[in-house]
Formats: sequence, C-alpha cells, structure tokens
Amino acid sequence: MENAVVKTSNLSDIISKFAKVCKFRSVGVFPDQKPNPNTPSDEVVEEVFEDITCKPSRKKIPSFRWNDAEVSKLFDAVSALKLAYLEFQRAHLPYDPDKIIEADNLVVSHLETLRRFKRLYLKTKQLQAKTELDAASCLNRLRDEVEVNEKHLWELKTQTKAKESEVLSLKETLNCLVAENNKLESVSSFEFVFRAASKSIHDFAKPLITLMKATDWNLEKAVESIVPNVTYAKNSDKKFAFESYIVRRMFHGMKLNPYDVTELMTLDDPLDALAAFPDSAFARFCGQKYLLVVHPSMEASFFGNLDMRGLVLLGKHPRTVFYRIFAKMAKWVWVLGSFAASLDLKAKIFVVRRGTRFSGAYMESVVGDDGREEEGQEDLRVEFITMPGFKVGDSVFKSHVYLSQGEG
Repeated sequence: MENAVVKTSNLSDIISKFAKVCKFRSVGVFPDQKPNPNTPSDEVVEEVFEDITCKPSRKKIPSFRWNDAEVSKLFDAVSALKLAYLEFQRAHLPYDPDKIIEADNLVVSHLETLRRFKRLYLKTKQLQAKTELDAASCLNRLRDEVEVNEKHLWELKTQTKAKESEVLSLKETLNCLVAENNKLESVSSFEFVFRAASKSIHDFAKPLITLMKATDWNLEKAVESIVPNVTYAKNSDKKFAFESYIVRRMFHGMKLNPYDVTELMTLDDPLDALAAFPDSAFARFCGQKYLLVVHPSMEASFFGNLDMRGLVLLGKHPRTVFYRIFAKMAKWVWVLGSFAASLDLKAKIFVVRRGTRFSGAYMESVVGDDGREEEGQEDLRVEFITMPGFKVGDSVFKSHVYLSQGEG
C-alpha cells in the first residue's frame, strides 16, 4: 500500500465520502443476517485508536494528532473494505447466495469499523473543543482574578508606603520626644545638684558664723572686709556675706571637667569617699579648698591649734564634725561642676558682678521677695552673689544675689 500523509482536517471528509460510496446491501433478500464475529467492537476500535485520543487534563489542553502509525491503521481499514467489496462483487458472478451473504457481512463489518473511527474522531474533536473552550473560559477567569489581585496588591503597596511614611514620621517624633525627655531628665537632675550645692554652702556658713561668734570674732569687721559699703535691709542679712565669701573661694579657678562621680554619690559620708579614694581628684580638690576657705587664724581660734590643717597638708582628711560639714559642701560643689561638664547639653557657669542691674531672667534674690522689687526693679542692683548661675542648653539656673537700692 502506498504511504500517504493525510491532514487531520481532511480525514473526516475522506471517511464520510468513502462510507457513502460503500454503504449498500446486496441485491435480493438475505435471510437472517448474523453479525460477523470478526467485526471489531467499539472497545477494540477505541483500543486501536487510543493513541489518537487525548484525555482532558487540568494542567494541559489535549491535542488531537495523527501520526504515520494511526494513518496506516486507517488506510488498512479502508483497504480491507475495498477488498471485501471486490469479494462481494465476485459473489454475484456466478451468483452464489452464500458467498454474497458472507461478503456482505464482511463489507458491513468494515464499514462499521470506519464509522467507529469517524465517531471516535468526532467525539475526540468535540472533547478537545470543549476542553479548549473550558480552558479559555478558565484562563479568562484567571486573568480577571489576576487583574483584581494586581489592583489589590497595588492598593496594599500604596497603603504600605503610607504606613511606612507614617511609621518613619512617628519614629522621628519618638526620637525627638526621647531627646527632649533626656534633656528634661538632665535638666531636672542638674537642678537637684544645683540646689544641693547651694544648700551645702548655706549649711557650712552656719557653723562657721557660730564658731566666729563663740571665739569673739568681730563679725561687723569681717562682713565689711568681705563686701564693703553694703546697705543691708536687715541685720540678719549680713550672714549672706559669709556665704558669698565661701562661694568665691569654692568656685575660684574651678573648671568644668567631666569627672565620674558615680562612686562618690554612692557614699553618704564624704569622709568615707575620701578614705576610700585618697589620691582621687576630688580628694585633692577638697584639701585645696579647705586650705583656701578656712584661714589659719580661724582654725587656730576655733580649735586652739592647726592640727586639721597639718593633716590636710599631708594629704589626709581628719574625721571631725567641722571637716565633715566642709567635705559635704566640697562634695556637692565638685559634683555640680563634674555633672555640668558631663551633660550632652552645653553648660556654662556665669557670675554676676557687683553693680549689675537686676535681671529676673538670670538672677534670683537670696532673700526672696523683700518688697524692694516692687519699688522699681530697674533700680535694683547686685551687691554680691551667694551662688553662681548656670546655663544648660536653653535652661537657666539663676544666680543667687543680694540686692540693694542703687542709683539709676
């Protein structure tokens, strides 16, 4: 048999035309025609044709293809039909009813085979078309879903960007708040140390004045020697002159250096700190300031000797009540200077000179509201200070001053 390549689209037409030509019955009446047992059943044809068909798949659209083997099977069936038809014609010449019936059955059998090929082909094509239609519909739905999801994704991305921007803004706000909070905490801590140092100076001035009174010191002369020509509102205000004396000597030449005062602050008794760290910068500061604040004549008149001074000159720190009070004052002044230098905020110390016009922004009267401020603030002048002022960042810790009515 000649080999031929038949296009898929023409197979149905070929089978259909050939079936029309060969579709007949033998002339005459044939009794009780029985189907030929050799006729292939639908199952046999489907088995022969199974390589031609494709079952639907969820993942792959089935395709109907004829290769050389399947085409050969089809042409074998056509050739067998032609041979059966020739046998059918021979059975008529000479006329042989038995052979005619046998040949007729064979022709019908081959025709049925071809018809089954055709039905299976058409069924497969219909299934393929339906599958392709379903796949196209499914693809359209998937495209719609993808479009909806992409739109939703774009919305989510937009929302995410907005949230990220909001989070970034909140982080910046938080950082600002944390920074401001740290500033406030620093300012609050510094204010505590500032007030403690001021109080310690006041606390040391009390026993100093008491001892001077007890040893018959001329307090009027002493006050006049500290700050001359001051008109005091009350006689009791003269005690502030002694505080001014102590402040001038305690802060004289003092530089703001960031010393670690953690261990110093853990010990309540400054003498314990001096004993634990005899070679520390604080120990040297305490000894130097004692020699500067307490004059030898004072110590000699107070205690009848200079034993404490001798120990301090040797780098030691006597455990006496008087020296303990002094050491406590020295501790707070030392901590104040160290703390000011350790702050992240820029800290400066300032001193108000005598005769300076009063300014409520930078000064605080040591006697509070003594009534003179109401007479005319612009006429109030500074006589002396009892505590220097500090400027920490934008915060001002006012200098404590003693005021008098000055000339405008």
